[in-house]
Amino acid sequence: MTLKTIAEHVGVSRMTVSNAFSRPDQLSEDLRARILSAADDLGYAGPDPAARALARGRTGVIGMVLTNSPRDAFTDDVAVGFVRAVAGSLGDAGYSLVLLHSSGDNGVVPARDIAMDGAIVYSCAPAMSAFTALRERRLPIVNVESLPFPGVPDIGIDDAAGAYQAAKHLVDLGHSRIAIVVAALDADNLPSSDISLNTASPTIAGRLDGWMRALEQAGVVPTMIGTPGLVIDAVLRERIDRMLDDPPTAVLAFSDLAALEVMERARDRDILVPEQISVVGFDDNPLAARVSPALTTVRQDIDAKGEAAAQVLLSLLREEPAVSPPRLPTALVVRASTSRPRDRAPRESDPRAGG
Repeated sequence: MTLKTIAEHVGVSRMTVSNAFSRPDQLSEDLRARILSAADDLGYAGPDPAARALARGRTGVIGMVLTNSPRDAFTDDVAVGFVRAVAGSLGDAGYSLVLLHSSGDNGVVPARDIAMDGAIVYSCAPAMSAFTALRERRLPIVNVESLPFPGVPDIGIDDAAGAYQAAKHLVDLGHSRIAIVVAALDADNLPSSDISLNTASPTIAGRLDGWMRALEQAGVVPTMIGTPGLVIDAVLRERIDRMLDDPPTAVLAFSDLAALEVMERARDRDILVPEQISVVGFDDNPLAARVSPALTTVRQDIDAKGEAAAQVLLSLLREEPAVSPPRLPTALVVRASTSRPRDRAPRESDPRAGG
């Protein structure tokens, strides 16, 4: 069944039938309805999508490259919210979104092999095979929370400002024994002065910058708990457990999920939050307001970040200059998981213990 078959059946030209599917504004409503009805009666589903894309020079599809598999990425409501915002903005512009994992099995690299008009790279390194494949295809690309690459616009939040507010909040409450829990940094309960804080993650780097500035101003040397991986893994969980053997009075976590991990493990040891340990997260994940106690955290506007990424990519598709917008603002949200440090009871061996 072809366009020609439909055209002969209705008594119009092949181009008129094509317009009924791809340029409906060129036909009257009555004529288009007759053509579509005939196509339905004859079992014709419409022009081949690949052929239509070839003729138009556009697929109508935008790819999103994820650091992990889509299954793993969607364990975090923040990532889910970002994808939702991007998909909504692209949908309004007539584009569809396809999710691509960053590397392929059996020699298949989705970023190389799937037809698309452009891509959003979400929290990935330029050295990753997916990023390389997109560059080789000369597709328009937008970076989101990824390492910078010349000529590629970046979308990001003001991680440093938000982290500074979070650390200063703990200092202002009177905390001086503070731990920082991070990903993308190999640190096993060591003072920050004893290790290099260099990290390949621009997100973590920004947050470390803010935390450390506030703590250094207060003369506080934090304990670092980290994992070389990019997510909460067995290494990080083990190191958090070690931290809780002699817990600090407060913890700054690189994400709300990491903060909730600290709170859960503290609860298992009957360490009270915030009475014995204050916890601050980052992101303002929807879970942050629903847990008990509600989590103090740094809010980022996920919808604004997703919409900004989509709009910059759409500008590139219109062949407009690649411009990175200003960093999106962050703000501290104080809830019940932080309080002033409570004086520790003296140990029995301490003469001040009495008795």
